[in-house]
Parts: sequence; structure tokens; C-alpha cells
Amino acid sequence: MMHIDSATLELIKESCSGKEHIKLTIGMLVDGEKSIQVFDQTGQIEDESHIYEIGSITKTFTSSLLAKYIHEQKMSLSDSIQKYIEGLDSKKYYPTLKRLATHTAGYPSHLPLEEEYYMKLVKGLTIDETKEGTFPFKMDFNKMVRLLCENSLQDKDYPWQYSNFGIALVGYAIGAVSGLGYWETMNNFLSDELNLMHSYTGTCPNKNLHGFNRQNEDIGNWEWDKDFVAPAGDISSTAEDLLDYARINMFEEKPYLALCHQKHVDSNDIDMGLGWGLQKNKNQVLLHNGGTSAFRSYLWIDKQKKCASVVLSNYIIDADKIGQSILCNVKEYMA
Repeated sequence: MMHIDSATLELIKESCSGKEHIKLTIGMLVDGEKSIQVFDQTGQIEDESHIYEIGSITKTFTSSLLAKYIHEQKMSLSDSIQKYIEGLDSKKYYPTLKRLATHTAGYPSHLPLEEEYYMKLVKGLTIDETKEGTFPFKMDFNKMVRLLCENSLQDKDYPWQYSNFGIALVGYAIGAVSGLGYWETMNNFLSDELNLMHSYTGTCPNKNLHGFNRQNEDIGNWEWDKDFVAPAGDISSTAEDLLDYARINMFEEKPYLALCHQKHVDSNDIDMGLGWGLQKNKNQVLLHNGGTSAFRSYLWIDKQKKCASVVLSNYIIDADKIGQSILCNVKEYMA
């Protein structure tokens, strides 16, 4: 059983306070043993397996699939995205898969949204409260090509800038190579390659936990497009599956995952593998968080100490703060 210290329990209590429908799931993996606890506003409750939108943790799965295709010599990090998208100007520069997968391609963070709408989302605001749970990141093939053409870039490594659009392009390229599109290719990867049987692309209202806003109103789940933005954040999963995924990465059970864990970019605050953030000056630590309209997620893996933690919530909370507090104070981890 996972021991959670009093300071972390207080954070959990504060996070759940006033949230009538919250299901906050916390998991640890220590020396191969999984431990999971679930909380609501009354405290710890029965340990049920809930399916959450994991948001941008999806980017690590997209990058893992990219690494698999590179390992199989179907793709290369040096490939231009132009290789996989028809209709682009052959005389113009377009970023490489490496730059896209490490957020150094130079695309603005707000794409594919209009900048004004993006800033409102970043600040936790909404344009229309009645539509708070609706999916904002609409894109199709024509819009993807238009954004590529409108945003001219130079052939260089740009400063790190988080990019949903960049990872979406990587996912589109993977789908083009498989011939099945991103959606079906990722579902096959989750089930057949990683054996994560409770993880899938998109959301299913009858399976997924619903998200809730600040007024405790049910805002349901995002409905993702299948190929154009989904690779940046569409996967649904459970704490148990994410801890299994952490173990697979921790021990590099798939040889191609080593490529994801290598430092490809040295930035000021965090180094970058493929998809994964790497703790500065301690690249054995992999981390990523995620968020959709009402969901928050956090996944942290220490390959050297052989432990990991996951935090999942169907309300907007500071999942990173809880996850970091667990890692600093869990007795099993500190032993």
C-alpha cells in the first residue's frame, strides 16, 4: 500500500474540496509493484478503475510510435514533413520530424487555434460557458496545408516552444506511412504492441469519466478528429495502464524507446527527448503532463530509481504539484 504523507494528503483535500463529482486517482510504481488510490471530496474511496482523458501525455505515445517506425526504417528523424504531405511547395523549407517531435520547429504555440482563443484557454477562460466542454482544436487537411504554407520557417533549430501543431504533424505522417491513418494505427499500437487494454484513441461517453467545470456541471468529453489534431492529446487511459506504460519505458522493454529517452534538445529549463521532457541535468527522469477542458494528468518516471507516479483528475486541479509532492514524500520512494 502506498504511503502518502500528511502534506500531500492536505494538497489532495484542497484539490477535491467543493468538487462534487471529482475522481482523483493517484498511482505509484515502485520496484515493479503498483499501488493506486482514488479520492473524492470526502477522502479516499474504493479503488475503482476510471478512464480519463490524458491530454498531452498522448504526445509521448505518438513519439514512441514514431521511434518504432524509425527503428523499422520506415521513417527518419531527418525527414522533412513535406515527404508525407501532398501539395506543399517543393522549393520551400518545412521542418524535420526531429524538430517537430522536440518542439523546436518554430511553430507558434497557439496553432491550430487563433491566438486570441488560445490565450483565453491558457488563462482558464472560456468564450461561451454553455460550450465549455466542446473541442476547440478543429483542423482538416486543407487547414493543415494552409497553416504550413502561411507559417514560413528557416532551416534551423528554434528555441523550445510547446507545439500541439508540431506533434499533430508527426501523427499525420505516421498515419500516412501505415496507410491506416493515425487513429487506427495508434489503437493497434496501444493494444497489440503495448498491451494496454484500457487505453484507446478518442473518448467514449459510456466508458470515460465525464469532466466537470467549476460549477460542478457535467461537460462530458471532447470529441476528437481522427487524424489532424488527435496525435497531440486524444488518448484515454487508466492509472493502471499508465503505470504499465511507465514500466515499459522504465526498463525499455521495447528497444526503440531508447530513442525517445535520449536528449535531443538542450533548453534552459528542461531537456527534450522525443515527446518526453527530461529533467534538467538528470536525464534519467522522464516527465509529461496533460490537460483537456476539465481533465488534468501527470506522469513521472525515474528510470534510475525504478519508480513512477501518475495523477489523474476529471476536474481542473494542479496535478503536477500533487505528483511532485508524492515523489518527494512517499516513504517507499525515499527508501
